[in-house]
Amino acid sequence: MLSGKKVLVLGGTGAMGVYLVPRLAQMGCQVDVISLDKVQSNDERITYTQADAKDDNYLKEVLKNRYDAIVDFLLYNTNEFSSWHEMMLKSTDHYMFFSTYRIYADSPVITEQSPRLLDVSADKDYLAKEEKEYSLYKARQEDILRSCGFGNWTIIRPAITYSKYRFQLVTLEANVVVYRAQKGLPVIVPQEALPVQATMSWAGDVANMLSRLVLNPAAYGETYTVATAEHHTWQEIADYYNEIIGLEYIPVDTETYLNLFGDWKVYAGYQLKYDRCFNRVIDNSKVLAATGLKQSELMPLKQGLKKELLALPKDVVWSETTVNAKMDELLKKLGK
Repeated sequence: MLSGKKVLVLGGTGAMGVYLVPRLAQMGCQVDVISLDKVQSNDERITYTQADAKDDNYLKEVLKNRYDAIVDFLLYNTNEFSSWHEMMLKSTDHYMFFSTYRIYADSPVITEQSPRLLDVSADKDYLAKEEKEYSLYKARQEDILRSCGFGNWTIIRPAITYSKYRFQLVTLEANVVVYRAQKGLPVIVPQEALPVQATMSWAGDVANMLSRLVLNPAAYGETYTVATAEHHTWQEIADYYNEIIGLEYIPVDTETYLNLFGDWKVYAGYQLKYDRCFNRVIDNSKVLAATGLKQSELMPLKQGLKKELLALPKDVVWSETTVNAKMDELLKKLGK
């Protein structure tokens, strides 16, 4: 089905892209990847270009190539997306737009029909931050696609996805979680989140799902939550990190935890309150039906974390974050 097809992947060197791009090539696609990262291709079917795909003039030139499919991992503000989405849709047979499962409100089990925070939240302060809050502006951009008059789009809502250099623990990322484990330092986590159910999917499985949606006629005009159905409490996930890489964790109250984020405290608070402290249990039956996959074929979380963590290069350099310094200060005060 995909052999000989031309696919453009925008921002294709991130957590999902690093698995999706080679997967598409294996399926016979010619894949052009544009990202801010400098990557060398070792596959004649894959071309990487280091560029800003959000440069209007540059993007217009690229789209003249007329790709069969465009997979768009880029982040846009709503004005940007309002200006560019029609150009994308006119330039391809299939446009795959990446939203997020964070758009969902608190639901016992998440399906594609579950209510969205943008539509049901009564938190006026939260809603007022729509242009800066990921879960809100992604939902607004979904609405733009649905009302655009085109039908050759698919909306993708991934859950938390771990990958080669991407590892999460509540709202913490690898530059805290793995960095501190490697240094023999504990992490601070919010006690409030520990008993809450979370869903984390392996990027290899997500890429397999995505590759089966590309140019799939059944996916046009549809929305998919792309995730495993497996779920665990954050405490269980923290224990996996402890078992695999020796990461110790120290629970604290929510306010103490959020103070670690400095200027980003407000947005870390929204992520915690409106996602990580919701039980995120996914019904993935729609995406399984569309892709022909089975839940039993997906990577178990503990096994996947072990696979990726143990494969990390010994000399990996993590991006700097002030959270580590603030954690060190807090641990010193706590006598840890």
